Amino acid sequence: MDAPDTALRGQNTTTVSRLYMAFELGDKSWKLSLGDGRRAPSRCTVAAGDTTAVLTAVANAKARCHLSADAPVYSWALSR
Repeated sequence: MDAPDTALRGQNTTTVSRLYMAFELGDKSWKLSLGDGRRAPSRCTVAAGDTTAVLTAVANAKARCHLSADAPVYSWALSR
């Protein structure tokens, strides 16, 4: 039995697909950057507080990255 096969036996080697999102929060607009870590991120601007537009951007980014609708989203925010 070779070593690589033995090392992986019994381990979950499934890659978890996830979306990464960064916000730049301004008084009038929010800038979003969304990506899966493999492709160049998509960027968009939405009106400040427009959570519907944010959810739409997340759904569009998941589709662009070929992620499932229930893929987890990891995010962080910067305020100006």
